[in-house]
Amino acid sequence: MNIRTLALAPALLVAMAFPALAERISLSEISRYLNSLTTVTSEFTQINPDGTVSTGTVYIQRPGRVRFEYDNDPTLVLASGGNVAIFDGKSNGGPQQYPLSQTPLSIILDANVNLGRQGMVTGHSEQNNGTIVTAQDPQRPQNGTIQMVFTAPTELRQWVVTDDTGQKTTVILGEMSKGASIPSSRFSIQSEIGRR
Repeated sequence: MNIRTLALAPALLVAMAFPALAERISLSEISRYLNSLTTVTSEFTQINPDGTVSTGTVYIQRPGRVRFEYDNDPTLVLASGGNVAIFDGKSNGGPQQYPLSQTPLSIILDANVNLGRQGMVTGHSEQNNGTIVTAQDPQRPQNGTIQMVFTAPTELRQWVVTDDTGQKTTVILGEMSKGASIPSSRFSIQSEIGRR
């Protein structure tokens, strides 16, 4: 099995898991669903821009916080306090940091998701029995897009972030655990810097 086939396998599994005869979910329902999420923990599979595949666990605490822990890889990605920090375990330097607002993932992490805003949604369709929504920050469309896939009853299954250079990163979620308490220290960029 070549790497391209391996990279497509998780996406095909997700497509086959969609319930039959699903209808397109409305933008207002998707906004309501995203706003109802407080904390989420899920295993994930990530298809990187170069076609390689990573796995790990993602922790989300809305608004504004996310932590990606990778299996068999010392890389850590944290978002908190309006910033994203990428810790490369192979580097002795500090993390690479940039504003969360520069990534389309900020749309999911926003305190008030409103997909009905003018210029936010650039695509809304039903495909493979799932609802696909492509969104961008209307104030910063140059920062890229996020394409989210939902199944019915409304559940986020995956997203594809296309950055400002056109590079695509796909994150496929496993079964989500919602509403559990996650210590705020898990999202502290400064604590992680101190720990390393």
